[in-house]
Amino acid sequence: MFTLNSASAPCRRLISKRAVRALATEVPAQAAAPSEASKSKAKVPINAAVILNRSPFLTKTPTPFERAYYAYQARIRRALHNPFPYDFYFKQGSLLETRFNMEERKRERKAFGPDFASEDYSSAESAEAMAAVEMLKQQESEGQEFAPRTNKADTEQDLTSLDRQGQRNLYLLLQEEEGSGRKRWRFPQGDVEKGELLHQAAQRDLHDECGANMDTWVVSRNPIGVHRPAADSASQPTFFFKAHILAGQVQLQSSRISSFAWLTKEEIQKHTDAEYWEGVKDMLSDY
Repeated sequence: MFTLNSASAPCRRLISKRAVRALATEVPAQAAAPSEASKSKAKVPINAAVILNRSPFLTKTPTPFERAYYAYQARIRRALHNPFPYDFYFKQGSLLETRFNMEERKRERKAFGPDFASEDYSSAESAEAMAAVEMLKQQESEGQEFAPRTNKADTEQDLTSLDRQGQRNLYLLLQEEEGSGRKRWRFPQGDVEKGELLHQAAQRDLHDECGANMDTWVVSRNPIGVHRPAADSASQPTFFFKAHILAGQVQLQSSRISSFAWLTKEEIQKHTDAEYWEGVKDMLSDY
């Protein structure tokens, strides 16, 4: 009969190893009681902030290189495309046919030079045709002037207007008055209450400081970055959440906030201190 005493040495070593092996779900004795360092870290308060973005509503003005490239591509397409069968679409001698021919000559001269297309009718007929075409354009409400790309807020340097810098991303910054009389610019932020999720705290703090007169949308429940102040600073770590404004405007609710501004990335660098800028610059768009 096989007994433990008569077991071989390898079997005894195997049994002893199994006896001392702990279960995977058991917490080791040294990890059951958290250390003083972990206790102190759990008590550190944090802030939640919102990077409120107004997206561009104007297309970017093309650079000279882009304009030259687009003009070159247009000349290639016009040189290689099949002739347009205008006689199929327009009645011969009609005003629409005359209008198409005149506009087509303008497009050809713009693409290949002023001497490429010549008029095939007399100046009197040309003047009469142009007058008729202009009258047709007015009847169809064409030829209206476009709104200027530079807004009044740009010329007056109104930093509180959402209409400024239509080609750029704008971000909301608040000017906070500290107890020492010093003023600093920062994003909307506040404390996180017990049992509150970070993105919920960010949305609540935005309403507490800027009012509920804005239709905003927090993009994600995950923060896009965190700003850790210097070790000798009394400031708290801040988690930043990305949000967009869809309508409305800021209405300051806190007595500590003296002003607000919608700024581009370069303007934010000029308004904030160096440490704060280094912590938030990578969360902002360059456009």
